[in-house]
Amino acid sequence: MTNAHSDQDRIESRAHLLPEEAAAGSDDPRAQAAAILAESDLREAGQNAAPDTVPEQRASEETVPPIEPPD
Repeated sequence: MTNAHSDQDRIESRAHLLPEEAAAGSDDPRAQAAAILAESDLREAGQNAAPDTVPEQRASEETVPPIEPPD
């Protein structure tokens, strides 16, 4: 399967509107699906981007312990 073919399959699959999208309406569900998937692909590819450009995800054990106020 080529990338173009798999991209078309992804677009066709995503072009089925979600209930909230159907309620809002869409002039071109295929174009909307293509745009959503393109943006998703960019976010996925940029997971290793500069720290200020992606949300930081840390586990609670990786955070700084709270500072105790003085007595």
